[in-house]
Amino acid sequence: MSQDTTAATTVAIFCKVVDNYGDIGICWRLARQLEREHGSAVTLWVDDLQSFRRICPEVMADADLQCVAGVSIRHWHGQDGMFSREDIADIVIEFFGCDIPPGYIAAMAECRPRPVWLNLEGLSAEEWVEGCHALPSMHPRLPLTKYFFFPGFTAKTGGLLHEATLEEQRLQFQSDRAARSDFLARLGLTAEDIAALKVSLFCYPHAPVAALFDAWAGNDRPVACLVPEGVAVDAVRAFLGADGRPGAVRTRGALTVRVLPFVPQPDYDRLLWACDVNLVRGEDSFVRAQWAGKPFLWHIYPQDKNLHHVKLRAFLQRYAPDVDSMTAMSLRWNGATTDGMEGQPGLPALWAQYQADMPKLADAAEAWRRQVLANGDLAGNLLKFAGAKRSMPAENEV
Repeated sequence: MSQDTTAATTVAIFCKVVDNYGDIGICWRLARQLEREHGSAVTLWVDDLQSFRRICPEVMADADLQCVAGVSIRHWHGQDGMFSREDIADIVIEFFGCDIPPGYIAAMAECRPRPVWLNLEGLSAEEWVEGCHALPSMHPRLPLTKYFFFPGFTAKTGGLLHEATLEEQRLQFQSDRAARSDFLARLGLTAEDIAALKVSLFCYPHAPVAALFDAWAGNDRPVACLVPEGVAVDAVRAFLGADGRPGAVRTRGALTVRVLPFVPQPDYDRLLWACDVNLVRGEDSFVRAQWAGKPFLWHIYPQDKNLHHVKLRAFLQRYAPDVDSMTAMSLRWNGATTDGMEGQPGLPALWAQYQADMPKLADAAEAWRRQVLANGDLAGNLLKFAGAKRSMPAENEV
């Protein structure tokens, strides 16, 4: 008799925080969605509760075990040799090859049936991802199989994280001018800020922020740049003439830079929905910017030998390939080109063209959002895959 693949399951997610907020951001969204929409009992193992607390204030940074939003959160700090079969979840997810404890793996091998073991990989638009998605990898010593599960932008991948009610919430918020204004006012924005071209800024430290500030200061319309505390620290401090603490603000020319506190994930979504342009980084905010349906620029996580530029170009070839300013501005923002390189115009000229193309980019964002949504959402696709594996005759059960 086959198992009911729609039944609620237990899920363990292991997360080592490398990119400060992106890793835990993805895992936290996935954990909440599995619990809320699919009834899964989720345990989230995290090695850095301080970073977790920045995006979820309910998290206690000194607790070994706690429950937040229906998810059990375990502080992962060297536990090993202390797991039994009763500790093992039906589905075990390690995020981006984070090497879960050997004792947990050993206990997995003792389970009957054995759990479905997934390595949730990083997001990429490169074509090779489709060929590697769902590939198995046998453990070298134990009777266990791990599957590589790739998020992605096509039907041959696992899709992207997208909550069932997200679209309804976005449309309701974006159609309610008073709600948007009230939300922005609570973050400290003035009426002038709200009327300006609003840009959210989330990037890595090496982004050419100072040059972009100069371009915005000379812009042909007011720009309100909203930057979370701790982001682009040097450029923000130089612009403000003071440390970038929440509430700090200064105007020079057409540009006003305002420092915001870090906000919980639901409020970050609202910030993306309320802004006219979103500059995002890594993976989590990159995906949320796509769901916001607004023009955006992606600051990609840097890799050795500039391999991230290959990854960036692969995405740009899929997304709005007919809007040249999107490609040109994205490459410049990520250091793949420089002012004067290969006849490239300076950053102010690139921004001016990008700004002029914002209506085209808004249309492209909406078309892209519909296209990617057709692939289903990552959480649902992951459970379907795991359910199919659980219903198959057990492998290597001897």
